Amino acid sequence: MNKLFVLCVDAMCDIDIDYARTLPNFGRVLADGSYIRQVKPVYPSFTYPCHASIMTGVYPDRHGISHNEIVSPGVERPPWYRMRSSVKAKYLLEYAKERGLSTCALNWPITGGADFDMNMPMILPMYYEGDALPFYQGNATQSLLDRYFRKHYWALSNAHVSFDLFTMGIALDIIEDNGQPDVMFVKLCDLDSVRHEFGVDTPQAKRALKWHDAQFGSLLDGIRRHGDPDHTNVVVLGDHGQSDVERVMNFNLVLRENGLQTLDADGRLASWDAYCHTVGLSAWIQLRDPNDAELYDRVYDLLLSLKVDPAFAIDCVFTKAEAEEQFHLTGPFDFVIESASPVSFGHSLTDPLFVKTKPGDYKTAPASHGGLPTRSHMTTFFASGPSVRRGVVIDTASLVDEAPTMARMLGFDMPGVDGRVLTELLND
Repeated sequence: MNKLFVLCVDAMCDIDIDYARTLPNFGRVLADGSYIRQVKPVYPSFTYPCHASIMTGVYPDRHGISHNEIVSPGVERPPWYRMRSSVKAKYLLEYAKERGLSTCALNWPITGGADFDMNMPMILPMYYEGDALPFYQGNATQSLLDRYFRKHYWALSNAHVSFDLFTMGIALDIIEDNGQPDVMFVKLCDLDSVRHEFGVDTPQAKRALKWHDAQFGSLLDGIRRHGDPDHTNVVVLGDHGQSDVERVMNFNLVLRENGLQTLDADGRLASWDAYCHTVGLSAWIQLRDPNDAELYDRVYDLLLSLKVDPAFAIDCVFTKAEAEEQFHLTGPFDFVIESASPVSFGHSLTDPLFVKTKPGDYKTAPASHGGLPTRSHMTTFFASGPSVRRGVVIDTASLVDEAPTMARMLGFDMPGVDGRVLTELLND
């Protein structure tokens, strides 16, 4: 029976293919296998909605994850979706486990408490302090915590947190100590962080790709020494693209100036009839009472008027119904607005309308994502192995096609998903 090894490089883009060809490990997969040049992410092109779709093969309106964060009006740093129970659709790894395959996911979003054979989820809050272990307890596989957590804990110290070093250490130990799992998903984050800080097509991004290629090589070497490389399908994929940003628009100021919000003496939200949640390159407008027809029309008319006003950087306005019909997106919003390039949306209630980008928050950094699936750079997918044809290039596919295609590599199907099996990539 064939095995499956999947490496996700967060924010890997279509523009990375040519450089990846020059690297020893990514280049070998590209030379020996096939690839999709541009993979359309789901909308919004945020990490967690995309990962839920990669794992389930369905769009956000079916799996229920439409943002990284569980947004709430006036909350600048809301909690993130972390638990498997938040996702309404079935995971590829769960189908595999039902068929007797051993399953492993490391640093994969929204897998807290998932019933995989080996699971070390992406579970830490972005701004956590202190001991990381309590966040993993009850949410990760206990045997992995007992055996590997303290060994690699230094990589999560508050002095310098590196999810990738932590993940790589555990991944290599698992392969060496237990042999190669039948299905193994590993996610690395550094490229995404570098692009947020420095921009999309930069020397720093190329260095991060080279670093990820070396990490990938170590994982492949572990499979060669302790696994079954001849019967392993290897997949490298990204989750979303990324776009350069020059300015940040704090749209809640517009709502406040139009009488739709008030602040208290400390600059906190006191009352609201409409609120803007940033989704990076897009934003959600939530109404206090969506059944208030007068309020609905007032806000909709305002958004449409700003869309044609050159003083504002709004490219698209979608109603909730339009967002669901066109993009399979639903969530706590009544309208979705898309920024005009190169602008993203901010969350500040007190800053000026337009401010410069700054590293720190991924939504308002010098590069961001969260916009339309076709915006700027899309992501990519390449694979090699016994199930994969050699030399096939697909120009465009959808993120929801990946799960059913990878399931077919393992010899089974995922019924009722939104995506299709990319049979043109696969051997008969």
